Amino acid sequence: MNREEFLTYKKKILAKAKRIVVKIGSAVVTTENGLDLKVITRLADDLAGLHSQGREVVLVSSGAMAAGARTLSLTGHEGFKITAKQAISAIGQSRLMHVYDETFARFSTITAQVLLTKDDLKHRERFLNARNTFFQLFKWKILPIVNENDTVAVQELKFGDNDQLAVRIVNLVEADLLINLTSAEGVFEKNPKKYPEAAKIEYIDNIFSLNLTEVCEGKSECGTGGMYSKLLSAKRAAQLGVPTVILPGKKRFVLEQLFKGEDIGTWVLPEGKKIARRKFWFAYNLDPEGEIIIDKGAGLALKKGKSLLPVGIKQVKGNFEKGALVKVITEDGLWLGVGLSNYSAREVEKIKGQKSSDLSIKLKDALYSEVIHADNLLLEVF
Repeated sequence: MNREEFLTYKKKILAKAKRIVVKIGSAVVTTENGLDLKVITRLADDLAGLHSQGREVVLVSSGAMAAGARTLSLTGHEGFKITAKQAISAIGQSRLMHVYDETFARFSTITAQVLLTKDDLKHRERFLNARNTFFQLFKWKILPIVNENDTVAVQELKFGDNDQLAVRIVNLVEADLLINLTSAEGVFEKNPKKYPEAAKIEYIDNIFSLNLTEVCEGKSECGTGGMYSKLLSAKRAAQLGVPTVILPGKKRFVLEQLFKGEDIGTWVLPEGKKIARRKFWFAYNLDPEGEIIIDKGAGLALKKGKSLLPVGIKQVKGNFEKGALVKVITEDGLWLGVGLSNYSAREVEKIKGQKSSDLSIKLKDALYSEVIHADNLLLEVF
């Protein structure tokens, strides 16, 4: 995409984006003295402005851990045990939400707190319940403020950081745009701290070809994620056909400038084929419970959009049940993607290497000709 095409695309997106997820990092909303009330007030003004235009806005906000630690005058809390971190988050979350409630009220905007764990989105029924709650809040013109429920989430139930939570919310509410407010001016060709002459990138039109490790170095001091996490989030949003804008969150009225069409921050465009939201859900919310090793021919067939048949399976690892998410890996160790298995690990072990027409010989209840149907398989998983 050339720059003229990009500017046309940007104008179209900004005009039509009805449902927007905005993620704010810890480095944006906190200082060494606690929550940055000036920045939060400016952002509330900005967000209330979008809300008053009839746009549906979800705010994913970091800052609870930092706010709690500074309330207790704690330093070095990153090294604390999980129970201490959960308690610090409980202290900080109430203070963070209180500030948001009061600040948004100044701009005639009602907010609602939504705390989630990975487990909430892992179960399809709870996923849909959360989705329905958001839609009801939108109907009532309420602005949801989302954070991870650190008080109850243990490591295996955590999203990792709020960048990854934000992109899951994009899928949950079917958003049109993801805005990531960070301490940086945008994405740079190289780490600007090491290379002051590095230029800011105006837009990335093919993030799938970008080496994120080379572009991103280091993490911010306040948050759990750096630019790598933000670009990974943008990469996943691009799979859904949703663009991401990475903006300097401390800049005055940055959202107002964005929607005026000014050249600010970095856009990440959703080039390539859009995947189904259901595939996104199982690929990024469920945890793989096993592995299926396949031969070269099966790998080529999957890349052409075919289903995984038993004849192409070489090995099975794990003890998964029917319907479980499993990794699909080639004989030489390349991870192709993930899929929902039609059979348990024990059943796959019995039918591996067999032609579909011969399955009933090895397995009495062979109801499916494929082990993983193409509709239940996602190859590009990040």
